[in-house]
Amino acid sequence: MNNLPHPIQYQGSKRNLASSILVYVPEDVDCLIEPFAGSAAISIAVAARKIARTYIINDINKPLTELLRLIIESPVETATFYENIWSEQHGNSINSIEHYYKIREIFNNTQDPRLFLYLLARCVKGSVRYNSNGEFNQSPDKRRNGTKPKTMLRNILGVSSLLKGRTEVCSLDYRNVLMNAKDNDLVYMDPPYQGVCGDHNPRYFSGIHHYDFIDTLADLNVRGISYIVSYDGRRAEKRFGEQLPQSLDLTHIELEAGRSSQSTLLGREEVTYESLYLSRALTDRIGSKLLTYCRTRTKQRPSLELFT
Repeated sequence: MNNLPHPIQYQGSKRNLASSILVYVPEDVDCLIEPFAGSAAISIAVAARKIARTYIINDINKPLTELLRLIIESPVETATFYENIWSEQHGNSINSIEHYYKIREIFNNTQDPRLFLYLLARCVKGSVRYNSNGEFNQSPDKRRNGTKPKTMLRNILGVSSLLKGRTEVCSLDYRNVLMNAKDNDLVYMDPPYQGVCGDHNPRYFSGIHHYDFIDTLADLNVRGISYIVSYDGRRAEKRFGEQLPQSLDLTHIELEAGRSSQSTLLGREEVTYESLYLSRALTDRIGSKLLTYCRTRTKQRPSLELFT
């Protein structure tokens, strides 16, 4: 699914894992709900395969969701604005680095989502960073000038064609979004990385609390809601984040996320695995799909692990 349109280059996006995640998406989804949407990579992938009828894209980061709304509803205007900002960095009155910092300052003062698109395209590795005041403070990538306008236009038009007219975009607490989930919907959740929840971390606009999240999942179980959660992970013997408890009665799968760049620099060939948790309501819907792409949390041969 590498040819899918993605105007927002967001570090931590599930774009590269979308094909593996979609293995566990049923064919009869009324609404796909992403409470922690980020770049909305899963919604885009699901829409490209025409699996869901409607979509709810939510993120607590309002400039990000407003940007997604503009991309979906006003693609040409958004792409034109981006081209104008992108072209300014090549002017004679200011160099590209100074231009970036100028745009960053204006964005932090105005929260204009159109400026955010340029910053995301131009910043280091598409990696979002915030200071303790919630201001975007990532530096520019000095080796590149960001996505070229023609490529950005193509990506924006592609996303708009997939999602326009059937997508609700909002910026609410994730629990409020989940209140409206129905039994024939599917919820995909990729919450802020564990270890930062409840405390300021420059990678996230806002965190969540681990035990509040567990309580929310337990409520979804009682309501019979189908959901998928991307949560913890590991590299070799090192685990990242606390696993979800057995009391939630989830199916746990490990997805191979590729070789760790950090380990490669240290001369080690270590692969990173990301956890995927499937609710019982979902596994009851998809049945035989569970026989594919499964790995346990142990060192046994590839399989799946049921928490019962």
